Amino acid sequence: MSVSVETIRRTVESQSQFVGRLRDQIARVIVGQQYMVDRLLVGVLANGHVLIEGVPGLAKTTAVKTLAFAIDCNFARIQFTPDLLPADLIGTLIYNPKDGQFTTRKGPIFGNIILADEVNRAPAKVQSALLEAMQERQVTIGKETFLLEEPFMVLATQNPIEQEGTYPLPEAQVDRFMLKLKVTYPTRTEEREIMDRVDLLHEPRVRPVVTRQEILRAREVVNQIYVDDKAKNYIVDIVQATRNPDKFGLKLNQLIEYGASPRATIYLQQAARALAFLQGEGNVFPNDVKQVAMDVLRHRVIVSYEAEAENLTSEDIIRQILDAVPVP
Repeated sequence: MSVSVETIRRTVESQSQFVGRLRDQIARVIVGQQYMVDRLLVGVLANGHVLIEGVPGLAKTTAVKTLAFAIDCNFARIQFTPDLLPADLIGTLIYNPKDGQFTTRKGPIFGNIILADEVNRAPAKVQSALLEAMQERQVTIGKETFLLEEPFMVLATQNPIEQEGTYPLPEAQVDRFMLKLKVTYPTRTEEREIMDRVDLLHEPRVRPVVTRQEILRAREVVNQIYVDDKAKNYIVDIVQATRNPDKFGLKLNQLIEYGASPRATIYLQQAARALAFLQGEGNVFPNDVKQVAMDVLRHRVIVSYEAEAENLTSEDIIRQILDAVPVP
C-alpha cells in the first residue's frame, strides 16, 4: 500500500469537518431517526442511490429534503403518481412549427439530488425511465445523450408494498439502489420531542452548509480508505453465501430464489468505506461491513415461495448468513 492507514486517517479527519455541520442542520428539522440520517450520509459519500421504505408520516420525505437543502446543489422533487409518464422525468423533444425544428426540454432528472417521492406509486414504464440515469449518470432524449452533473443521486421513498395503490419495483431498478432503508416509528421520548418542537406556522429553516466541491472531495477520500484482503474476502463470502448457502453450512437453498448480484459486492465495500469515513477511520473493519450488510442486501436477496409460506423475509435469511459467515 503506497499510503499508510494513518495518513489516510488524517486526511479523513481534515476532509470530514463538514459532516458535523451537516448533521446539525438536519437535527434542526429531524428528531431522532439517527439510523436513517447516517445511511443517507453513507449514500452521499459512497455515490450511491438510496431507497427508503416506511409507512406514511415517518419523515422520509422531510429527511431527504432537509439533506438536499443543507447541500449547496440543485434539488428536484418528483412526485410519482399512476398517471406519470417517462417524459415527465427525463424530458422530451418539443416541435417548433415556426422553424420546423425540435428543441430539447429537460426534465427534473437533470439535478444533483433527486427526490423520487413515493416511487412505487407509478407503473413499471416510468420506473424503467430511471434505469439509464441511475446506472450510467446520463439520459437519452431522442438521438441525443446528456451527461448528468455530479454529484448525482436518487433518494427515493416508498410505502410498503402491501399498501393500496402501490406497484412492485422492477428488479433491475431495485438493484441499482445501493441501500434500502427500513424506517420505523420514533420512540416515546422522540415523539414527545416532535410534538414540543413542531410549529406548523414557523418551520425551521435549513441553510446550505456544504458545497458540491466538498462532497466530491470527500468521495475521493472515501475511495482511498484502505480495505485489506481479509475484509475483502469477508465481503465476497457474504455475497457468495446468498447464492450458495450450502457451502457455508446453511440449509437455505430452497428459501432463496435469487442471490445478490455482483453490484452487492461493489456496494458493500463502498458503503463500508463511507461508514469508516463517518467514523473518522482510515481503514475498513469487518464490523463496518456487517453494519451496512443488511441495507445493501435486503433488496437483493429474493426469497422463494417456500420462504413466503414460512413467513420468512429476506432480512431473516440475511441474518442467518451474517451469523454463519466467519468474521475475520
